[in-house]
Amino acid sequence: MESPELSSTFFPRQTPDYILSFQFSSWYPDFAHLSIKSTIIRPLSGEFHEYLDADGVFVPEGSEDVPAESHLSDNDDSDDDEDEPRKHYSFPELDSQIREAIQTYGAVFPKLNFSSPRDAAWILPPSSPLKCTSPADVYLLLKSSDFVTHDLSVDNVFAGCEDGFGSTVKYSLELVLRKWYPIDRSRELRCFVRGNRLIGITQRDTNFYEFLNELSSREKIILTTLKFWEDNIKGKSLWKDTQDYVFDFLLTRDLSRGHIIDFNPYAPRTDTLLFTFDELHSHFEKAQGAPVFKVIDSLSHPIVTRNAPAHQHNMVPFEALSLSNGRNIEDFANLWKESVQESTPGGSH
Repeated sequence: MESPELSSTFFPRQTPDYILSFQFSSWYPDFAHLSIKSTIIRPLSGEFHEYLDADGVFVPEGSEDVPAESHLSDNDDSDDDEDEPRKHYSFPELDSQIREAIQTYGAVFPKLNFSSPRDAAWILPPSSPLKCTSPADVYLLLKSSDFVTHDLSVDNVFAGCEDGFGSTVKYSLELVLRKWYPIDRSRELRCFVRGNRLIGITQRDTNFYEFLNELSSREKIILTTLKFWEDNIKGKSLWKDTQDYVFDFLLTRDLSRGHIIDFNPYAPRTDTLLFTFDELHSHFEKAQGAPVFKVIDSLSHPIVTRNAPAHQHNMVPFEALSLSNGRNIEDFANLWKESVQESTPGGSH
């Protein structure tokens, strides 16, 4: 548990301007040459915002053929609204922009201003998680994600800010389409910068990797990350005022180079993974020293032993949970198939 007294002294001032400096369109132009090729689509219409915020998982009309849409929402606990018509959404211009990005990159994975739908990766083939080859794929991922709902509310985006924001802050939703390619999760790092010093590095994926525990690999990773940060990020004007931030970094296979995945605020909302903020603060108070590199050091590590599939609560459609109650596998499979057929346009009713 974090020490309560850290809240007022440990973090940089949490202002709306500070938070907005970490939305994708704020940092990407300065670091595009060091990051994944991406297309930013903004502004988005109010109707698209409304669509993302609407109950249920469904895709807009005209966005390509897709699996059956969901007709139930998590709070659908009665039959009272069964016949209530759903608003039909269609975004032909946005569909065209998404198809253009897919044609340019081959495939994309989406995110909004701050959040990506990693919790919904299960909805697309496991061999290519988050790989979108149609507008429908993009919409389905976004609608199936709990993570991206954070970006839909101004209150969520600026939660914890010291300054009242009201109408003085301009925040508009943006859709980011990043070139998709398979990522080796074992080489993803999260790096913590405080007071313009790189103080901590941790693996992002919560699994045990033997090579991360080899002394030669650890030394190489620290040196590569430190050099990349010093050469490409340290002292950049975007965070000159605060000099406090977190960045996600992907190493090359030989651990000699890397590129930026994302930036995050140095804030309570940012996941510190294998660190606590107390530990980071303790290291920050030391005048000198290389960054601390934390990895999962054995298969018996507490995080590994309690690991369940990531975001498992989001991995089964609500209808499936309802239909499966008290049924064997064969009965459930038949009922689920019937349910899908009935919810498919043109299916049996």
